[in-house]
Amino acid sequence: MSTIQSGWARVALVLTFLVAATALLPAQSNYTVINVSNGGTISGEVKWSGPIPKGLEYPVTKDPQICDPESKKTVDLDRLIVGSEGGLANTIVYLKDVTSGKAFDLPEQRRHLNQLHCRYVPHILLVPENAVLQMESSDATLHTIHMEGVANFNLPFPFMHQITARTMSTPGLVHLQCNGGHVWMSAEMMVAPHPYYAVTDESGRFEFTDVPAGTYQIVAWHEGWNFAGKTQVYDVLSQQKVSRPVFTDAKTWEKSVTVTGGKMSTVNFVISGK
Repeated sequence: MSTIQSGWARVALVLTFLVAATALLPAQSNYTVINVSNGGTISGEVKWSGPIPKGLEYPVTKDPQICDPESKKTVDLDRLIVGSEGGLANTIVYLKDVTSGKAFDLPEQRRHLNQLHCRYVPHILLVPENAVLQMESSDATLHTIHMEGVANFNLPFPFMHQITARTMSTPGLVHLQCNGGHVWMSAEMMVAPHPYYAVTDESGRFEFTDVPAGTYQIVAWHEGWNFAGKTQVYDVLSQQKVSRPVFTDAKTWEKSVTVTGGKMSTVNFVISGK
């Protein structure tokens, strides 16, 4: 084969690789930003009904001087936070199948993850599609952020206050956990394809503004709270087997809501432990 033929063969090989790689790229959502004139508002609450389940704490089994500075011996798993008036925090509420509307205005604080006293803060992240998630550790111990879902990363954090950033390019859910032996550490991240997503506060409240008029399905999503046992995993630092708590699947509730221009629509959810 001549030098020219060999060169063209290499070019063809590169082009074939690029075509194949492009085919593997995730499809982008079809949300379009428009000027929403005379939009409506959706507001509401997510409330808890009934007794609060037990077993939502876990023993501190590693680095107690860092993870348990108050010597409580256990750590709250942050899976069920009920306010004084019954509001359920950390519920993701969103509109389904929205293809156009206002520009993204999701809260900046839910795009930055800290590891503090061996907890992920915040416990629920909300990152727009194609936006950057910033991560750091405030703990003087080795943490990792292992992601599973629409994003898959395994990131070590051996140093304090060093920012690591990743772009979240695919909409959907991501589960985060620590593989550094701090088995109770977990968080959930929703990569949002449009701005009509919210995370409830401790009063259980949420609100969407500038919603185009129409009828939508509104969903309340919660990661779940029922303890389902333990699984054996490896501490990447000690290479020892450790037990990690396992919970049942996430739960969702769905309702229909009609939005009228310039008007307020109210949607409330009541969630029970039954």
